[in-house]
Amino acid sequence: MFANSSHHDVASRRRWLQACSSGFGMLALSSLQQQATAASKVPLVNPKAKSVILCYMSGGVSHVDSFDPKPQLVKDHGKSMPVKVERTQFNNNGKIFGSPFTFKPHGESGLEISEIFPEIGSCADHLAVVRSATTNVNEHAQGNFAIHTGFPFLGHPSAGAWISYGLGAANENLPSYVVLQSGGAVPPHGGVGLFSSGYLPAQHQASILQADKPDAVPNIRPSQSLTLQRQRLDFVRQIDSQFADMARNRQVDAAIENFETAFRMQSAVPEICDISDETDATMNLYGIDDPDPAKSAYGRQALLARKLVEQGVRFVELSCLTRGIGAGGAANPWDQHGDLEKGHRAMAGQVDRPIAALIKDLEARGLLDETLIVFTGEFGRTPFSQGSNGRDHNPFGFSLWLAGGGIRGGTTYGATDELGYHAVEKPCTIYDIWATVLHQLGIDHEKLTFRSGGRDFRLTDVHGNVLNEIIA
Repeated sequence: MFANSSHHDVASRRRWLQACSSGFGMLALSSLQQQATAASKVPLVNPKAKSVILCYMSGGVSHVDSFDPKPQLVKDHGKSMPVKVERTQFNNNGKIFGSPFTFKPHGESGLEISEIFPEIGSCADHLAVVRSATTNVNEHAQGNFAIHTGFPFLGHPSAGAWISYGLGAANENLPSYVVLQSGGAVPPHGGVGLFSSGYLPAQHQASILQADKPDAVPNIRPSQSLTLQRQRLDFVRQIDSQFADMARNRQVDAAIENFETAFRMQSAVPEICDISDETDATMNLYGIDDPDPAKSAYGRQALLARKLVEQGVRFVELSCLTRGIGAGGAANPWDQHGDLEKGHRAMAGQVDRPIAALIKDLEARGLLDETLIVFTGEFGRTPFSQGSNGRDHNPFGFSLWLAGGGIRGGTTYGATDELGYHAVEKPCTIYDIWATVLHQLGIDHEKLTFRSGGRDFRLTDVHGNVLNEIIA
C-alpha cells in the first residue's frame, strides 16, 4: 500500500489514517506537510539558568520615563530638538518632552529608576539594565516579531520555541513553553504567530494558559475516562509511529508527542493553576488580593510563572492587560501617543508589584539563580513629544533589563545620548540579548540551528554577541 508515492497512495493513506485514528492521524499528516528536518541538539556548556521568564511590555515602554534618566530633557523641556529628527510613526512631532516622573537611586548599586517602579526599584541590585538596545523596525507587529523571533515577520520560531527545542522538556507533564494571559489580555500585534514553533517541530510551540479561568486551557478536563483515552492514544500512537517510520519525517513524531503532552496536561495543568494552597503572605506579595482587577490579574500570572519554572517549564511569557483611559490598545497597552503620564503610571502600577514579587519569591525559594527574567518592550519612545503630551516610537535607543540566571545585578550596560534619542555607547540588538540568554542556559547561540528551506536558521540569524559585561 505504501510502496510508492503516487497520488492514489497518498489519498488512500490519508483516508486510512482518518478512519483508524478518528482524525488524529489527519493532524499528524497535516504537520507532515512542513518540510523540515531537525538538527541535533547542542551540548550544554556551563549552564547557569534552567528557565526563562519574559515579562513583555507590549506597546513600547518609554526608556526615558523608566530606566534611563535624562536630566537634560527636563532642563530643555519645551525647546526644539538640537539634532536631526528621524521619521517617526505618525510624524506629529513636538518639542523636547522632559519626563513627568522623578528618578532616584536604589539599592547598594545606586541604580536610578523612575518613581513609577518603586517595587522593582527595591530589586535594583538584581537588575542589569541595558540602556543601549536598538531595533531596525518602528512598527508594533514588526517590532514584536523582531523581539520574539529575531525576524520582523511571520514564520520563524519564537525564542521560547528555540529554547524548548534546544533544552528539551524538563517535565513531561507540562509544555516546555507557556504563554500566560489573564484579565482579558490578548496577544500583542502579530497575534499567536509570535509564539509559533515556525519550522521547528510542532511540540515546541507555546501553550497559552488563561491564568484566571476555571479551565486554563479550553476543554482541559477529560470528557471521558482517562483509561479509555489512554487506550485510544496508544492505538493512535502505534499507527502513527508506523507511518512516521515509513515517512521518515519528524513532524509526525511531533504530532504524536503533542497528543501525549495534551493527555498528561489534563491533570497537570488544573493542578498547577490552582493557587488555593499558597499562603496569605504569598498572595499578598504578588497583589492577588489587590482591589484593582488588572493588578490582581497580572499578579496571578507572575505567581503562576514561579510555579511553572518551579516545575521545570523552560520558557514562560507574561502578558500585559489594557488599563482603560490613557493606555494603548488591547494588543499594545504601553503605547502612549498621548497622555503618557497617565498611561505609563497606570501600566507601571499594573506590573510593578507582581514582577518585584516574582524576583523576591524566586530568590527566597533558591530559584532566582537558575531562572533568567527578561523585561522588555519592542522599542522605546522619543525624547520629544507627539502632539502635546505623548511620545512616538523610538527604535534608535531604548532600555530593557535582565535579572537572575547568573546575571550581574546592580549594573548598567551602554548608554543613549544626553537626550535619550540614539544609543551612543555599546549599542546592541535583540540578537545580542538572545545570545546572552542562550549563553546563560549553556547554549552557544551559533550552534543552535535548524535546517529549513535549504539553509540553516537560528534565533540570532547571522548576528549576536554575548554581553559578557553583565554576566556575573
